[in-house]
Amino acid sequence: MTEPARVPLYQQIKEDIKAAIQRGKYQPKEKLPPEPALSEQYEVSRITVRRAVEDLCAEGYLVKMHGRGTFVAAPRIHRKFTAGSPVESFTETCQKQGLAPGAVVVDRRIIEPDEEQGTFLGLADGNLLLHIERVRTADGQPVFLENLFLPYEAFKPLLSADLTDVSLFGAIGDTAGRRPAGVARRTLEIVKADARQAALLHQPVGEPLFLLGVQFLDGQGQPVCTGQQYYIGSRYMFEL
Repeated sequence: MTEPARVPLYQQIKEDIKAAIQRGKYQPKEKLPPEPALSEQYEVSRITVRRAVEDLCAEGYLVKMHGRGTFVAAPRIHRKFTAGSPVESFTETCQKQGLAPGAVVVDRRIIEPDEEQGTFLGLADGNLLLHIERVRTADGQPVFLENLFLPYEAFKPLLSADLTDVSLFGAIGDTAGRRPAGVARRTLEIVKADARQAALLHQPVGEPLFLLGVQFLDGQGQPVCTGQQYYIGSRYMFEL
């Protein structure tokens, strides 16, 4: 590498790799050469290469997969949160953006509602919730950890239904004749992945995740379910 005045070497390497990604030399989901190879290619130390790679990961161009290496990030999935934007399932979002949606069920159980869930869903004392947890994927790569909480009595068939690689919104509609179509309340915050979330999403522990909390309404404005979704920050972009 040359060393123009006031341009650090790691910055030059970062811009060179970024340009290679943008012109298609490195394709989405392609594995980047390992640090020793990049160090030799650019004739710099591995520390310099590592800083360039870490910056590109932070900017969403690269993704580190624990135990597998560093890969070119898939295009970010874009989702609108603007006023009046329709409620859209992840399956519908992927299909619009040319991605193949997928889902793997990791947990499904009957639980007691907390106070907020019970109040929103209008549950009587003793009524239970069905908690469904799935890893959602796009083109085979994990994108977020999906948690939906539904009144058990109304959605009992979903306890045993095949929910692999299907739209849960669609399954909800097929079961009860109504599906999420609006939102009563939505919150968005940033959290760090714990050990279980990191393992399910193939991310390092402590990886920043978007935590989206939602209270869903049907087309008539009646409560349907609540959700807590943990999105990989480098895979999603929210328009607010």
